[in-house]
Amino acid sequence: MFTLSLASPAKFHQLPLKASSSSRHEKPSIQSFRSPNFECIRSRLIHQVNVGHVEDAISTLDLMFQYGLTPDNVTFSIILKSSIRARNFHLGKLVHHKLIESQVELDSVLLNSLITLYSKSGDWKKASEIFETMTEKRDLVSWSAMISCFANNGFELKAIETFIDLINSGLYPNEFCFAAIIRACSNVEYSWIGEIIYGFLTKTGHFVDICVGCALIDMFAKGFGDLDSAKKMFDIMPERNVVAWSLMIARFVQMGHSENAVELFLDMELSGYKPDRFTLTSVISACAELELLSFGKQLHSKVIKSGLTSDACVGCSLVDMYAKCVTYNYSTYDSRKVFDHITDQNVMSWTAIITAYVQSGRHDMEAIELFIEMVKGPVLPNHFTFASVLKACANLSDPFFGEQVHSRAVKLGLASDSCVGNSVVAMYCQSDWMEEARKAFDVLFEKNMVSYNTIVDGYAKSFNSDVALELFHQMETIGLGTNDFTFTSLLSGAATIGAVGKGELIHTQIIKAGFESNQRVSNALISMYSRCGNIEFAHRVFSEMQEKNIISWTSMITGFSKHGFATRALEMFKEMIEAGIKPNEITYIAVLSACSHVGMISEGRKHFGSMYNEYGILPRMEHYACMVDLLGRSGLLIEALDFINSMHLAANALVWRTLLGACLLHGNTEIGKHAAEMVIEQEPHDPAAYTLLSNLYASKGKWEDMAKIRSDMKGKNLNKEAGCSWIEIENKVHKFYVGDTSHPQAEKIYEELNQIVIKIKEMGYLPNTGCVLHDMKEEQKEHYLLQHSEKIAVVFGLISTPMLKPIRVFKNLRVCGDCHSAMKYISELTGREIVVRDSNRFHHFNGGSCSCNDYW
Repeated sequence: MFTLSLASPAKFHQLPLKASSSSRHEKPSIQSFRSPNFECIRSRLIHQVNVGHVEDAISTLDLMFQYGLTPDNVTFSIILKSSIRARNFHLGKLVHHKLIESQVELDSVLLNSLITLYSKSGDWKKASEIFETMTEKRDLVSWSAMISCFANNGFELKAIETFIDLINSGLYPNEFCFAAIIRACSNVEYSWIGEIIYGFLTKTGHFVDICVGCALIDMFAKGFGDLDSAKKMFDIMPERNVVAWSLMIARFVQMGHSENAVELFLDMELSGYKPDRFTLTSVISACAELELLSFGKQLHSKVIKSGLTSDACVGCSLVDMYAKCVTYNYSTYDSRKVFDHITDQNVMSWTAIITAYVQSGRHDMEAIELFIEMVKGPVLPNHFTFASVLKACANLSDPFFGEQVHSRAVKLGLASDSCVGNSVVAMYCQSDWMEEARKAFDVLFEKNMVSYNTIVDGYAKSFNSDVALELFHQMETIGLGTNDFTFTSLLSGAATIGAVGKGELIHTQIIKAGFESNQRVSNALISMYSRCGNIEFAHRVFSEMQEKNIISWTSMITGFSKHGFATRALEMFKEMIEAGIKPNEITYIAVLSACSHVGMISEGRKHFGSMYNEYGILPRMEHYACMVDLLGRSGLLIEALDFINSMHLAANALVWRTLLGACLLHGNTEIGKHAAEMVIEQEPHDPAAYTLLSNLYASKGKWEDMAKIRSDMKGKNLNKEAGCSWIEIENKVHKFYVGDTSHPQAEKIYEELNQIVIKIKEMGYLPNTGCVLHDMKEEQKEHYLLQHSEKIAVVFGLISTPMLKPIRVFKNLRVCGDCHSAMKYISELTGREIVVRDSNRFHHFNGGSCSCNDYW
């Protein structure tokens, strides 16, 4: 006989079965089925079911079989339904096996319960098989159960077909049947059928039922995206329960109408309904989106009063709410406090707190530590957990730990998930591990728009715009298409290396794709043309924009500022204010930089004061650095130092480094030394401060002091950044270093350079050997100046481009005084416009003069 492997059978020694002495050791016969003893056992079994001891009840059932007592359909039905309610599907299936063994003829009640059992356990095939065998035993419950089975297991079309068969069978649907078929139509594909059924419902009056009403709310919300109709349906329901209120609130939140969700929750409270865990979870999520911290705290109090502090679902929403509502340090403290009170930690709660730390912007290391703690326990991370912790690794530029996280995701079989895979690619890209990023991208099972945009953006930012463009074309070839993020990434990559040719090519693709009117793309075009040296094209894009936002105006002001056109920058700032656009912190950095580049001290002071007085913008370090640069460039070094000492914030390395640069420009070793010490104190491993101070000593002929600085750098393994210039010719970027001879046309370049130097010397050019900060003879210094990377790049441009085309050269460091002087003469000699972008600004050389008016 089949025996269930369950807990020990219940003991019934207090209820001995009657038997004659001659048959004392024989099992009771089937005739004892209706004996009082059997009824006692049956009563005991029903009692066990009623108090929720389903496993004990099944053990009792097993005992009955051992004594040859066959339960009736009612007994089987009671225990089967209890297994389903307890969601103990394994036990329910064992009961089904017992039913088969007993050979009891199954009635429609039992068969309907079996359909429900297999439906809820996800075995729709078995449920369908039982339904097919029922034939004349099918009743309305059977049809409703089968329609619900198909609807709940993702077979909406089968549910609709079954509903049609029901109508054709002559039966009339009830509210449960209607609710099931409407659920099947709660999607974009079949919502039109749901609308027909709704019309049918209005004739029957079943739509007033709570169950049907909730299904209709879902159909309008999820199928049509029509929250207005969903709310109207909710409003006309004559009877509502907590489920209906919670559903409507949840749909408001999920579809981005958090304010309506909060308002509806308040109505629910006024109506006297007590919110449950689902209601509170949704409305707390609404608070998170709206950043309603005060109301969120009130809800937290309600959670505590309701005894739901340990509930994982509610706890997750509170963790998220505190993380999103507050930007101060204690936000993560509050989130952590909530997390620690959740008694039954699951993957949702762990992921919520890890994500909260990552989203805070300052606690990525704590997020990683939490992940390590999590994996030590029994809870396994899911794809959302991995996505968050990989983001933390990316923020910290820690690809080494990110690689370990990636390996764990592979072991758990989650690396192929697009969410995890895209996060892996993004992490490697942000850490500039492009080889690993490409490998992770290539093995993605399903590459989507996010995958391609991530890798394209990575290549663009790592100066490899050729591969970025190649992937862009691949996206178009496979029919994936492109979006505004794709184009902005490509334009950013072109702008970074000054590849205006590639930028123009991308601009053509933008027009073909119909994105020329996209605001985000237009802003990226402004930035690209501006950073590539074509400020007039940037202004043309700006002028043709139909809708300009703060980014558009700020990008254009920044462009004019970087190109030294301070007057145009300030005029545009005035136009922006008159257009009703309120400036932000970035706008003011551009305005103050414009003043700094041309020495407009009074204008700079006026605008610095207006930041807070007129717009309530507190100055950031970048604004203070702009003012120090403005004063320092103008030679007001003592005033610049006093300004730093009067700041309401302690000056950071950026501010002191700016002052140090001004000291180098004006040869003030005393203040320069102090500024360098302040930089080194804050950033001891930054080579820039050592280099600037070394150059300052060299400019004053203090070779021993310079040598000491250089020795300190060597001892700390700090290297000066090598000067590098590059130029784009026919969509290919050519890079040059000091004295570079690696280029295929090096011989021709130097031959032309020597001829040009001879000619410009005749025009009055004198090599400025003071720019050579090395202790060497004058002849050596002059020869060294000749080999500067920007001179090599400009000459290569002269021999490689048509006469009327401007030459655009880009340099990673500041252009030296000698090169600046030489460029003016070369522009006059050749009649060519030469544009040079250094680390600070653009220089437009034309006809023997520079746009900076030698103030740089």
